[in-house]
Amino acid sequence: MCYDKQKSSVLLEGVIHLNRLKHSSFIGILLVTIGATLWGVSGTVAQYLFHTKGINTEWLVTVRLLFSGLLLLLFGYLKEGKSVYRIWRTKKDAISLILFSILGMLAVQYTYFAAIEHGNAATATVLQYTAPVMITCFLIVRYRKLPSGIEITAVFVAVLGTFSLVTQGNINSLSISPLALFWGLLSAVSLAFYTLHPHKLLANWGSVIVVGWGMFVGGVVFSFIHTPWDFRGEASLTTILAILFIILFGTLVAFVFYLESLKYIGATKASILANFEPLSAALLAVLWLNVPFGVMEWIGTFCILGTVGLLSMVKKEKP
Repeated sequence: MCYDKQKSSVLLEGVIHLNRLKHSSFIGILLVTIGATLWGVSGTVAQYLFHTKGINTEWLVTVRLLFSGLLLLLFGYLKEGKSVYRIWRTKKDAISLILFSILGMLAVQYTYFAAIEHGNAATATVLQYTAPVMITCFLIVRYRKLPSGIEITAVFVAVLGTFSLVTQGNINSLSISPLALFWGLLSAVSLAFYTLHPHKLLANWGSVIVVGWGMFVGGVVFSFIHTPWDFRGEASLTTILAILFIILFGTLVAFVFYLESLKYIGATKASILANFEPLSAALLAVLWLNVPFGVMEWIGTFCILGTVGLLSMVKKEKP
């Protein structure tokens, strides 16, 4: 009888633990899905501001970086206290942070918005998602190792997807402007640097502090190119609400939700589910802004997004 009670107790504990895991997994999936969707929607809202309201790209980049950076640092201060300032006390970390702020954060924000301005949010976001393939190619060359079959397949699928996206299958013509293609691929290069460079900073200081300072410093630097008070475009309630959405929901809320999701489902699952960003950008651009997106563009989109899933299957080597 005692044995039966112990067995029942163990089974009950197992069921409770399993339910907790399912609940945690659901929360993580929900958080990353919302965060990635907000990122995608903010790109489409930016396209609306550029093409409909005549907002200057450089001004929006400056304002987004400054205010989003300040809000993230405030969030970090509430969690970490005065430790948010300690990153500047080490010369090596300070130099690394400045490089990340300019060549990573500022570069990826400006090139992405420039790709939207000269094209559309859907194409710009999908092109930016070729970054994982660029990172894979860089690491293969950097560590002089032969690529695996999965990595070769991912590169091939990404090239095929990019070709389908920008040419609609016709090698003699581009379906987007050369500038949109240039800025879109440059945003992928910037995102690759943004991903690879700050790993030591992130390990030492955490993502909220590093990204918060990265945004703020990038915004301060870009203020010398376009000041935040030099507003150009249509000033209206709709414009203000769209800008606030990009800063608050498309940056702060999206970033915090993505970070929180990592606690529940881990980086691999989160990176795959982050594919909701280009999908939401594409769908909203088509449904709201009437961006033409044919069969070949969708094939190209799913090819590029498929590379994220392929690369997540590559076994990680021990450092």
